[in-house]
Amino acid sequence: MKTIILAIALLVSPGFALAQKTDADFIDAKEASHATGQQIFTHICQGCHMADAKGAVGAGHYPALASNPKLASAAYPVVMVMNGRGAMPAFGPLLTDAQVADVVNYVRSHFGNAYSDTLKPDDVKAFRPAAAPTDEDN
Repeated sequence: MKTIILAIALLVSPGFALAQKTDADFIDAKEASHATGQQIFTHICQGCHMADAKGAVGAGHYPALASNPKLASAAYPVVMVMNGRGAMPAFGPLLTDAQVADVVNYVRSHFGNAYSDTLKPDDVKAFRPAAAPTDEDN
């Protein structure tokens, strides 16, 4: 189910048209669960943050990810990707822990960012809300 939701998110993301023109390896529904951090950035993030990650101002304000000191703490971009902020949607429900870690690691090691501490999927798991107890738990 997550694969289908991610594929839909990739298709309807604001950057889809731009990403499709610049990346011949578009992620289809079958491959979405194996998307790399770079592919996730290209098909979801760059539509607003731009291909060079320098952000944009126009119909909205999309902050630069390039050379961004806020990315020094891996927790900051994880929270942004998982929960969104302002006009940025929450991608936590759509991405696996590994995909969140991959896209955060990609952004933190590209675009003039050189943060070498690598985020792991287990690190991301800590940012997910605890599941609500069910009747079966009692």
